[in-house]
Amino acid sequence: MIKFFSVVCLAFLFSINTANAQNYKTHKVKEGETIESISKQYLVTPFDIYKLNPDAKKGLKPNTLLIIPKSKVPEPKVTITKELQGFKTHKTRRKETLYSLAKEYNITEDDIKKYNTYLYSNTLGKGDKLQIPIFKTTRTVETVELTMPYTVLPKEGKWRIAYKFGISVAELEALNPEMNDVLQEGEVINVPNIHKDEQKQFDDQYSYYKVLPKEGFYRLKLKLGLDQDQLEALNPGLKESGLKMGMILKIPYNEAIGAGEELANAIDLTDSISDFKTKHIAVMLPFRLNRVNYDSISGTKLSIKNDPYLNVSLDFHSGILMAIDSLKTLGISLKVDVYDTKYQVSEVADIIRNHDFEHMDAVIGPLTPNNFEKASSELRLYNVPIISPIGENLQLYDNVFESRPSASILKDKTIAYIKTVPDVNNTIIISDSKNATIANELQQDFPHARHLYSKQNKDGVDENYVLIDDVAHMLKPGLNMVFLETQDDGFVSNVTSILNSLIQKEDLEEKKPEIKIMLTTTNENSAFKGDEVSNEHLSNLQFTYASMSKTQNADNNNSFVEKYKKLYNTPPNKYAIRGFDLTMDIVLRLVSSENLYKSVNESPLTEYVENKFEYKKKLFGGYFNDSVYLVKYQDLRIVEVNPVNESVSAEAIGGF
Repeated sequence: MIKFFSVVCLAFLFSINTANAQNYKTHKVKEGETIESISKQYLVTPFDIYKLNPDAKKGLKPNTLLIIPKSKVPEPKVTITKELQGFKTHKTRRKETLYSLAKEYNITEDDIKKYNTYLYSNTLGKGDKLQIPIFKTTRTVETVELTMPYTVLPKEGKWRIAYKFGISVAELEALNPEMNDVLQEGEVINVPNIHKDEQKQFDDQYSYYKVLPKEGFYRLKLKLGLDQDQLEALNPGLKESGLKMGMILKIPYNEAIGAGEELANAIDLTDSISDFKTKHIAVMLPFRLNRVNYDSISGTKLSIKNDPYLNVSLDFHSGILMAIDSLKTLGISLKVDVYDTKYQVSEVADIIRNHDFEHMDAVIGPLTPNNFEKASSELRLYNVPIISPIGENLQLYDNVFESRPSASILKDKTIAYIKTVPDVNNTIIISDSKNATIANELQQDFPHARHLYSKQNKDGVDENYVLIDDVAHMLKPGLNMVFLETQDDGFVSNVTSILNSLIQKEDLEEKKPEIKIMLTTTNENSAFKGDEVSNEHLSNLQFTYASMSKTQNADNNNSFVEKYKKLYNTPPNKYAIRGFDLTMDIVLRLVSSENLYKSVNESPLTEYVENKFEYKKKLFGGYFNDSVYLVKYQDLRIVEVNPVNESVSAEAIGGF
């Protein structure tokens, strides 16, 4: 019986290997080879290789075996040309044939006959003297690109294009690192270079579903009511590839799903904890405790008050402590080492040199760019993930996680959202000269927009104001979208006051048209929170922008906020909340995935008190947070805007 079972197992394994061999091959790494050179050799992308060989991200070692997927790119055309260089005389021996001679000289039998024409009518005999042609052979392989340009069609989003070319949304984004969230008709992007007959066609009679992390056929059966055989029948190729996160599946029309689930929901990682081993993390902050005056209570308080780095570090650390307490209640064992970087690069180097960082699961900080750069470059040698709490535009080494969305991401998300606002009749860009560059970029995105600069003095210096008549002449009946680009709070106060005064309800008797105004900016900064700026005006203008975090309103009753106030007798500020959110996310990712790197795919989107994290990997580099909040002022509060489910009502904009 045991032998029978063994034979059955071997037969089963053999059948699996035979099937897989049709879609995969192996490659033994040679000295000096890179992922890029190997991907070009097999006509696949580096992304394809990393997906099957995650350890390759740590570097390639000679003689390592890589699994290479079957290329979707058409086989390159090979052209062989032969140029006659001369002849060699050959006297035939007994038992030699045209076949053996052709094989010996690496030519064809027809080549021999062509230059020894008597052989067309006679057989080869012993002692025959033959002219054997000598050729120079040139083999030309047509260059085949892994990707090809594709022009976005009307109503096409990321998931439709991903489905069409048989890849996941993540793979499409990897091919187009600069691609915006919302694709525009006519936009040109990169897609896999596959034959037209291999491209899948979208059918409105079906629904399309994006596979979420950790979803298998069993979960899909419960969710969609379709078993594995049904899904494989609807999706040719699924049987060979298996389910992959982000894959788009064609399913019978389902009203609950509609055309497709394009946006992933945030995952609650507390439901996915699987590793209860102690996790070891380090926190590096510029406390600069060596500068604190400990001689008296008043001296200590004054040191804290006068040192902005100490202030931020203490607030951030208080959030970390709250997170550690919350994680303990979940049964998570955690060892946390806290280091004072003293805001010195040399201190960062000494800390890493004198402590065991090689076996750390993750490092949070340092806060400041130069110190973070030093720490990330040192820890890169150990492949230890390091997370920047508030920095941006960092050197993204392959072990770096930039948790703060960059200014360019905030700008792109704002522009993408504004393009979806319905019934906009007019767009105006108001800026000072310091923001001329972004104003010109906006002009490219909104070619029909009109531009108004701040008034300047005789020396060409901005005086940070515009006149009401200048703005009024630019407005049109209906909805006016106004971009305000500045870092001067006086200019913000001037413009918002004027815009607020120009909002106009329709008056049929006086023949006055309705004028609605919606205010936005690509760079929401402290100028919009200045003392001179009226929150009432911002609310009337439905001031809308992209933000790295959302604001906790007093009526939210968040448990973290309540616990924090009870412990510290004050509400948490943005640094305390970020310390809590970031620590919760990092540790929960560590205990729900094999490591922080793999959590990027297994837990793409997470959300906590005020921050959410959706890490994307640069093709050749580290990870950046691509998730932001779209928020707006409404009824003297800041509320989140849902760009998909919330249609912007013209009646709700620019009202009183």
